[in-house]
Order: sequence, then C-alpha cells, then structure tokens
Amino acid sequence: MLRTKRMANAVVVLDNGAHTAKVGLANQDEPQVVPNCIMKAKSERRRAFVGNQIDECRDTSALYYILAFQRGYLLNWQTQKTVWDYIFSKDGIGCSLENRNIVITEPQMNFQSVQEATLEMLFEEYKVDGVYKTTAADLAAFNYVADSEERTTMESLNCIIIDVGYSFTHIVPFVLGRRVLEGIRRIDMGGKALTNHLKELISYRHLNVMDESHVVNQIKEDVCFVAEDFKQAMQVHYSEEKRREITVDYVLPDFTTVKRGYVRVPGKPREDEEQQQMVSLCNERFTVPELLFNPSDIGVQQVGIPEAVADCLKACPWEAHRDLLLNILIVGGSAQFPGFLPRLKHDLRALVPDDLEVSLICPEDPLRYAWYGGKEVATSPNFDEFVYTQDDYEEYGFLGINQR
Repeated sequence: MLRTKRMANAVVVLDNGAHTAKVGLANQDEPQVVPNCIMKAKSERRRAFVGNQIDECRDTSALYYILAFQRGYLLNWQTQKTVWDYIFSKDGIGCSLENRNIVITEPQMNFQSVQEATLEMLFEEYKVDGVYKTTAADLAAFNYVADSEERTTMESLNCIIIDVGYSFTHIVPFVLGRRVLEGIRRIDMGGKALTNHLKELISYRHLNVMDESHVVNQIKEDVCFVAEDFKQAMQVHYSEEKRREITVDYVLPDFTTVKRGYVRVPGKPREDEEQQQMVSLCNERFTVPELLFNPSDIGVQQVGIPEAVADCLKACPWEAHRDLLLNILIVGGSAQFPGFLPRLKHDLRALVPDDLEVSLICPEDPLRYAWYGGKEVATSPNFDEFVYTQDDYEEYGFLGINQR
C-alpha cells in the first residue's frame, strides 16, 4: 500500500528537448527517450506516428517531421500537446500528470510568452499540482554535484556546462552555484544543422537524400567523428592509403531486408549485400562535425565552441577561472562524436592562460544526464520549497514564478 502511494505521488521529470524528450518518474532508474515530434511516412499515409510509435512504421523512408520546436524554442503547441498526450498515456510512461508535481526544462533565455504558455498548459490542461521550471544546464550542474566524489555543494560549485543540443550549443558558466547570465554564450549550431549539412553533401556527391532526414541522421551517428587536426585530416586526398583508412561504405536500408543502415565490413559481406544501395563516405565523416568548431564553414558567422568557452570566461570573476576550467562538463546528444573531447581540449588549451589547467568531463550518457539531475532535484529533501503550486498560479499567475 505504501509503495502504491509513493508511486502515485512520484514527481514527473521531463527534459523537454527539441529533438527528444527524456521523461520518467523520479523513483525510476532511467527515463524513456521519446522523439519530440509527429512523423508521417509515405508508406502509411493515413496514419501519423507520435513519439516512439515510429518504431511500428515498416518503411521510414522520406519521413515528414512536424516539430514542436522551431529554431530551438517551443512554438507549435498543438504538436507539443499531441506528443505530451502520448507520453502521459498508457503507451508512454503509463501515468497522467494530474495532481502531480513536474520538473520540466526550457531553453536558455526562453521567451516570456513561451513560459506563460507552458504554465498555462500544465496547470489548466494537465491539472498538475506544482511545477519546477529550470534548464537542462541547471539540472546537469545539479547532477554533477551529486556525482562528485569530493564533498562539493551546489552553493560552492564553479563549473562550465557545454550543452551541445539539437538546435543550439550553449555554454553556461556557474559561479558559486549560480548561472552567470552575462557569461552565457549561444552558438546557432547543433545536431539538426549537422544532419542537414550531411544531407546536402551526400545529395551533391552521391544520390538525392534531401527528404531522408531520418536515415541521414543515422548515418551521421554511425560514421562521423571529430578530427583532432582538421587541416592534417584533409590531406587524406593526397594519399591513397590514408583515403582507404578513412573511407567507409554505408549500406542504405531498403526497409525489406535491411531495416537500418550499417557500415559495410570489408571482406565480410552479408548475404545479398552486393545488391544493396551504398554510399561511399570519406571526408564527409569529419567535415560535418567540424561545424561545431568552425560554423563559418557553412556561412554561420559565429565562433566555434572553444572560442565561445574562452569568451564566456571574460564575464566571470577572475578568481573563479581556475575552477571553471577544471570543471567543464559536456552534455547533449551531439557531444558523443568520437574525438570530440581531445579536439576541444586541444583547441581550448591554446586559448586560455598556460598556468591554468583544462579538464573536460563527458559522462557516459550525455543525452540523459540532465534528466538524472532532475531526478536528484525531485528527490531532494527541500524540493517542495522550489515548486510553484497550483495555488500560487491561481493567486499570482505567471509573474509569481519568476519571483521565487
């Protein structure tokens, strides 16, 4: 009986990302990762796939995405409500939001109108009991403290969170546990831009895949890596031996015998593999993630991640610089490219004073790291002090939450 009551009152933690929503109850071990969009497939025109329903689609070629987020901000509320209805149903996490508290994330520097709409939706449509609204960077910092082997408290934390997301990359410094708002830097480069760039490269050099965002995203995840020295890596075209080392043949799915694409292993062909359609990828493998370090390669006139980190330090107290550089935490799905950490450390080392050590930390699961931070927040003893309740909302409306 006690267990049932605890389940009934468990806090919902929702890291509501632009690409995927990470969601679960605070008393669960791990979250579900749900595509935060509605998808339509040419093979099944009469049906729309919401969230993880896409796993039921037989042919995911030429998927059409209806996104809740546009340019990193929640703007399409009809789509978002459809996805949330799925998430909080029996097919999702199996419980409703009614009479529960929720920890929910929002983008950095979120628009006031979006914040108002979020609260209105949660309190009036979903009848939640209370809301704790925060950012993924704050939750990542909280989890970093909880994971720390040293006896660090949130009040004494000095760190930099690099959140390499779907639409943006954010650099967020924390000094004594609080975000330094003047030091937050945003780069308009994330997983979506990388996938789009890879689509253009493959379409120009091989075959038209401009409608194949789903497949190309899988190619990006399977074969791309960050070159530690980009100029040296580009020398691959001057050596046939180096070219063979880099080049991979990627077998495209036909959605009958091959449901998901894969890298062909030389000398170990699978059955009927020679009949499958393939693309040969060489410098595309490292020129695509290079955009995180040089956005100007595709005309985005902004600095890369290393320069943005160095610039964010200028807005922080000089006495905190040593601790900040020793505690650089990297989260987000696009932080999982092989070679990302060594390259970032190499480039950052050249931009900061020689007497300061640089230490980068990337958790085993950077995609869900912020959710685990939300779980730690929701199960902390003083969680109720942070919650904006239904009574608060009825008395003060939206403005009251920003005064807490």
